[in-house]
Formats: sequence, structure tokens, C-alpha cells
Amino acid sequence: MFFYKQCARVASAGLPLFFSLSFSFAENITVEGPSQPVEIIRDRWGVPHIYAGNTHDLFFAQGYLAAKDRLWQIDLWRRIGTGKLAEVLGPSAIERDKLARAVRFRGDWNAEWSSYGEGTREIVTAFTDGINAYIRSLGGAWPLEFRLAGYDPGLWAPEDCLSRVAGLLMTRNLTREVKRAEQVRRFGVDRVEKLFALDPPHPVEIPRGLDLAEITHDIVKVYEQAIGPVAFSTEQGSNNWVVDGTMTVTGKPLLANDPHRPVQIPSLRKTVHLVAPGWNAIGAGEPALPGIALGHNEHIGFGFTIVGIDQQDLYVEKQNPANASEYRYRGAWKKVETDRQTLAVKGAQPREIDLRYTIHGPIIYEDPAHNRAYALRWVGSEPGTAGYLAGLAVARASNWNQFLEAVERYKVPSENIVYADTEGNIGWQAAGMAPVRKNWSGVLPVPGDSGEYEWAGFRSVRELPRVHNPATHFIATANHNILPPGYNTPLGYEWALPFRFHRIEEMLAAKKKFTIEDFERMQQDVVSLPARRFQAVIRKWTAEPASREAKAIDLLLRWDGNLSTDSAAALIFEYWMGQLPRAVFGPEIGPDVDLETLLATIEHQADPKTMASKLQALGISLRAALDQAEHQFGPDMPSWQWGKRHQIHFRHPLGVRDFDRGPVARPGDGNTVNATSGAAFQQTNGASYREILDLSDWDRSVMTNVPGESGDPQSPHYSDLLDDWASGRYHPMPFTRKAVEAAAAEHFWLKPKTAVR
Repeated sequence: MFFYKQCARVASAGLPLFFSLSFSFAENITVEGPSQPVEIIRDRWGVPHIYAGNTHDLFFAQGYLAAKDRLWQIDLWRRIGTGKLAEVLGPSAIERDKLARAVRFRGDWNAEWSSYGEGTREIVTAFTDGINAYIRSLGGAWPLEFRLAGYDPGLWAPEDCLSRVAGLLMTRNLTREVKRAEQVRRFGVDRVEKLFALDPPHPVEIPRGLDLAEITHDIVKVYEQAIGPVAFSTEQGSNNWVVDGTMTVTGKPLLANDPHRPVQIPSLRKTVHLVAPGWNAIGAGEPALPGIALGHNEHIGFGFTIVGIDQQDLYVEKQNPANASEYRYRGAWKKVETDRQTLAVKGAQPREIDLRYTIHGPIIYEDPAHNRAYALRWVGSEPGTAGYLAGLAVARASNWNQFLEAVERYKVPSENIVYADTEGNIGWQAAGMAPVRKNWSGVLPVPGDSGEYEWAGFRSVRELPRVHNPATHFIATANHNILPPGYNTPLGYEWALPFRFHRIEEMLAAKKKFTIEDFERMQQDVVSLPARRFQAVIRKWTAEPASREAKAIDLLLRWDGNLSTDSAAALIFEYWMGQLPRAVFGPEIGPDVDLETLLATIEHQADPKTMASKLQALGISLRAALDQAEHQFGPDMPSWQWGKRHQIHFRHPLGVRDFDRGPVARPGDGNTVNATSGAAFQQTNGASYREILDLSDWDRSVMTNVPGESGDPQSPHYSDLLDDWASGRYHPMPFTRKAVEAAAAEHFWLKPKTAVR
């Protein structure tokens, strides 16, 4: 018999509870919705541990608490996903709302719900009922953010959790297709293949009938706005690795995961512990969705990084010059499908909008001057492709086979999902919907009229790479090319550079037995492999003795390659790398060349004339970098610090300064294991959530979630984890009842308003 059921019976009898425990009691909450009392223990780090008597009440309580902690954030998420931003932002959000509505699911809803696994519709309904119950309980006394922004929260429908906009953010091949088409037009196929090579190697073939002159950035301008951040007027990458018991002190696996997404306030993820018959899982997910996306249950642990399967294509449709509501397809004119909707707009009359579709998908841009329409074909139009909801199935798996069955439901985004279980097994599965393109690569837009470039179904998860208990005793992924040797099935040609992965490999090879503390240091590691390679280059270059440049080179050559916040060499290296591409490749190509191509080019032993050009580029770019640093920090080179330039600002979307946090000095860059990427040396992406799971004792697992578990600026848990995150410290992840009680800070019950007979 579950302990929480016993507690529920005592509570319903009106008897005192847990009088021997040290944590404080909050006021019990009576609410319409649950069938039995639901117990909530919030630990000292703000994580709620929910104990319910059945699945409905469990997810009702999760929804209620998500709203209690993050109501403004999840309401904004709902508006972004369902195309209702113009209601609160006005006409500036109309185009964004149109795209959000255009990419919504339009197929068989029974197939949609069943794709995520058994009981998903009921779980999501309970979750949104919980959100609505909290909203109604406020009686119009809205949280501060709503009062400042001047609008009310809206009620939720279960389908709101199935919006597709979040998936667009994680399936970005569309914009790369347009970028590559522009590069081919400007520089030619040969230079593009050399400087922007596909991985694995593949020729860049211009699809028959495609006019590159018609492909411009205008096509994706609104699309990029729609997947960007929202502001009010008041690279992504990730790491995971898992080792088996032969490589740990405990003899059981350790699993580390730090998915990289925008680092923001409120935090992108919310941690929760869910306990009910058939459920005992702890971890994190997006606050507007039920369940967890990464974490562990009683038997298995799991984490993910993005694979990068190519899940989008841009189709160029030929419109009828005499009738723009028709487009050409396989020798005939087809009618554009139109869905007319009414859009509420703040400060204006409701707006009638037309959502237009071809056989390939929603039209995202039209060029009347050339009689062209551009349609998005992407996996999000298929059933089961709302982001992360398949985590509900993964969280219930108890062994490798059940895990594999669950990840078959994982369609968007494509993920490297690592696995470990308490029996000592480890594994990895690349998961996600992978379109079959029989006669083209998918790296450029394609003509839509011929019918020549059509998807031929999708690959099953069984066709995608997987590993179980490898002879190496470890598995690691870092958004790099994960295709095993000899694997010839095309999944995509664009990956993150492998620097983080190789550094993880290096650290795993350096020690025989690992502890949680070792994994903490690994997640915080900021040693730059590109810096090491660059040091080898400049050792062969001699600057004028006693010059400013010679002092900088000496500082770099005595440096250990650690991009720490107090390092002058780190700042010089980063500034130099910022100037070098233009000096080597010129101002047109340089900004687009990746770091691997840059390093390989300057490492190459070329003829004397070419070498002289490279040395000149090194000198020009170093002088520019030092000029930049001196202008900002003065001439005293040893006093320069990377952390004075490389920082993160947590800026609230409302633009209220009192809600902001930072700036915080940051180590690393986008190519270190502790990835801290962002434009202009300001971190905007990285690991806001980290977990290290100990399969020998779940209570020894640790985590962090920045800046805090609450989105309420008035909550003590709004930014209480920021200092620990910035310092590389973790907190426990209590799982057993005993550990949860020992860490408890608050205790209350959700009680049914209507007695269940």
C-alpha cells in the first residue's frame, strides 16, 4: 500500500499529519477537480513532489502547480503556440499568429492522441483542467505580470498542449536551405562544397527546375520572427553521456545530461516529481506540458540531445498568373486550400486572415511578382509530432525493450536519447521522424510543380542508429554527426561541430572509475580544443620581438586552453577568432565559415605564396583583436578577463528591470562542454537544466535549474538557484519518501471541493 494513500485517508478523517517532520505546513487548498486528496511536498529548492491516488489527480495537480508557479509564462507559451499573441500585443503580432495557426495540426485527432501513448488524452485533459482550476481560483486577482502587461490569462483546452510552433524551433533545416541556396547563387557550387561541406560528404545538386535567383531571405523572414523570442514594450546544442558500472566507483551506471536551449527567465524547464499508482518519476519538462521529458523513474534514467534529422523542406510552387488561388502540380492546376479565420487584435478591429495550403503544406510566403508561393513540408503536420509529449511513454518504461517501444513515439524534435537502468545496462537510440527522400538530399529548396521531389514515407525507429551495452562501456552525444561507421542511411547533412564530443571522450578516457563529482566537473569543463589547435598554428609564427603582438602570442602559448572567466588569454583567443575568418576568407564568405573549416585552412601546409597570405591574415586579425580589447579594457593586457566581456543577462520578456537578473560572468564558449554560446560574446544559449543520475542510489542524483523553479518574481524560488548555477554547484534530487521529507520546506494538500461517494 502506497504511503501517500495512507496519508490521504488520515487527512480525510481530519487527523493531524506528519507531526514529527520539520518542514512547514502551508494552507490546504480546496478545489473542484481531484477525486481524492493530493499531497504536495515542496523541497527547499522549490521542486514539488506530488503524491496522488490516481493518474487523473496526479496530472490535475501538476497542471495546478504549473499555473501556480508559472502562470504568466505558460499563458504566453499557449498564445505563441495557438496564434493568439495579437490579442495582447496588437497588430505587430499578426503575421506571427498567422504562421502559428497555419502549422497547427489539421489531421485525424484520434490518430494524433493515440500517437503519444495510452491515456495521453486523459492525462493532458487533467493537466489543463488543473491549470484552469487555478486560474478560476484567483477570482480575477491576477499575478503581477498580467497586471503590468494589462491583460488576463486565458483558459486552456487540451489541444493547446499539442501546438506545433515549439517544434519549428527544433527543426531548423528550412532556414538553412534558403541560406545554402543564397550561398550557391553568390559563390558557386564548387566553393560551397569546399567551404560549407556537407557531412557526410555529398555533392550539392541544384534540383531540376529550381531558379536560385528566386530564393531570398525574404521567404523566411516572418518564419524566423515566429520562432524567435517575444518581447513586450513595458546554437543550440546539448551534451549527454552515460557510463556502465565498470567505469564507476559504485559499480552501477552514471548518466549525465545538460540539454542546451535558450537560457532565460523564467527558466525554460520546470522540475517535478510525480507519484501515483503506475507512476514514480522525477525530472524536468516544459512547464506547459504534463509529465517529464528527461529524468528517471524507479528503474531507468534517460536524457537527450538533439540529433538533427532533416525534418523540413521548402517547396517552390508555381502559381497561376491568371488566378493566384491555383498552383501547378503534375501538369494540372490545383486549388489552393484556404482556411479563413478571425484574429482578435489588441487596439484594433478583429482581423480576417486566410491560411493557405498546397499539397505540400502551409504557404509561408508569396511572391506575386514572380507568381511563386513557398510551402513548408515538415513532419509537424503528421500525427504525434507535438514536442516532448512522448516523454509520458518513456517515463513509464522499466527496461530496455519497453524504452525502445516508448521512443518509437518520439517524433519531434529528433533526439539522441541515452538510457541506463538499475540492472546495469546502458544504451542510446536516435529517435525522431525521418522522411525518406529517394532522389534528392534535402539541402536546397525544391520545385513543387513536377511531383518529382516527394517524401516516400518515414523511416522506422528500428532503422535509426542505436547502441546497447557497447564494448567501450560508455556512450556520448553532443549534437555531432552520430552516424556509426558503415551506416549509409541519409538522416541529414548538418551537425554541430564535434569539439564538445571529443572533449567528453578525452575526459572519459582519462580516468578508470568515475563519481558524481567527476561528472559535475565534466559538465562544467571549459577547456577549448579549438584553442589547442590554434596554439599549434601560432607556434610556427614569429611576431616582431617585444611588440604587443608578441606579448599576446606568448600569453596564448603559456595558456592551458581553459576559457575561465578570469583569463586574459581566453579573451585574446576569442577576439582573435572573431576577426580571423574575414581576414582569411574575405568579408563576404568569412562570416559564414565554421570554425573547423577555418582551423583546417590555416593548419594546411600550403605553398609559400599561400602561406604568406595566411601569415598576413594572422597578423591583420591579431592587430584588430588587440585594438578591440584595448579600446574596451585598456592597454594592461594581463588584467584583461574573458568574464568581463562574456556574460549573461537574464532579461524578463516584460522588460521590467526589477524582474531581470545579472549580468553574470560566464566561462567557456559555444564549443566547450559547458557551452555558453550567443552573439556578440553574450551568452543566450546553454544548459539551464543539468542532471546527473546515480543508478546505484537515486537519492544521490543531483541537478540544477537556472534561475529558479518559479516564474513568480515575488517567489523565493524565482532566482534562488542562480548563484549555484553560475558557480557550478548542484543540489540533490531527492526521490525516496525519506529523502523527500528530509529536504522538505513546504507541505500542503489539494482537497476535492466535492466529496466523491
